[in-house]
Amino acid sequence: MTLSTETPQRGAPESATRRADTASDGADRAGWRALATQPLLVLAGLLAFAVWRVNATLTETEARQLGWAALWRSTREHLLLTVTAAVIVLALAVPLGIALTRAPLRRMSPLVIGVANTGQAAPAIGLFVLLATWLGFGFGTTVVALVLYAALPVLRNTMVGLQGVDPRLVEAGRGMGMSAAAVLFRVELPLAVPVVLSGVRTALVLLVGTATLATFINGGGLGVLINTGITLSLDSLLVSGAVLVALLALAVDWLGRVVEHVARPKGL
Repeated sequence: MTLSTETPQRGAPESATRRADTASDGADRAGWRALATQPLLVLAGLLAFAVWRVNATLTETEARQLGWAALWRSTREHLLLTVTAAVIVLALAVPLGIALTRAPLRRMSPLVIGVANTGQAAPAIGLFVLLATWLGFGFGTTVVALVLYAALPVLRNTMVGLQGVDPRLVEAGRGMGMSAAAVLFRVELPLAVPVVLSGVRTALVLLVGTATLATFINGGGLGVLINTGITLSLDSLLVSGAVLVALLALAVDWLGRVVEHVARPKGL
C-alpha cells in the first residue's frame, strides 16, 4: 500500500483569486478603452460640422437656421424634451416593472406589456398627431408622446432583469432572515442592473431620434432643421439636422454606456 506524499497547496485559492482579480481589472481597462473611442468620433463630427458651417455659402434662410444661437436653442430644446421624457419613463417604468414581477401583480404583466407594445407599435408620427388633436400642440404633448413611445424597453428590461436572477440566491437571502424588500434591494436589483441599464440606454437613443418629430406639433428641437430642409428643398438644412441628431444620439448612447460600466456590479 502506497501512501500519498502530496501536500495541500495552500496558496492555490489565493493564486486563483489574484488571477480572477487581474482578469477583472484587465477587462475593466479594456472596457474603458472601448468607451474612449465613441466621444472622439462625436467630437470629430462636431468639429467637421463647425468647419463646414464657417466656410459654407448659405442662403438667408439657411444662415438664420444654422446660426450658432439658433442651433444652440434647437439643441437645448431637443435635450430638454429627451431628458424630461427619460425622467418620467424611469419614474414610471422601473417601479411598474418591479411591481409586475411580484406575486400579487404577476398575472397582469401580459396585459401591461401589451399596452406598452401598442404605444411603440403605433407609427410615431401618427401617435404625435393623434395626441396633439386630443391634448393640443406644444411641449407637454410631445413629452407624453415620447414617454408612451419609449416606456417599453425600460419596462421590459426591468422585468427580464429581475426574472433572470437565480431563484436560489433569493431563497438564500430569505433563509438568512432578510425581508422581501431587503432581498429586492440588496440581491435582485443589483444583479438586474446591467439588463435594466441596457433598456434605459435603448430608450434614451430612441427618445433622441423620435424627438425630431416634435417639430410637427410645435414641440421644438432639431427636427425643425430637417422639416424646413424638406419643405423648402434646402439640402444644407436637411443634412445638418440629420447629422446633429445622429451625433447627439451617439453622445447619449456613450453616456449610457459609461453609466452601465460604472454601475455594473463587480464580477458580472
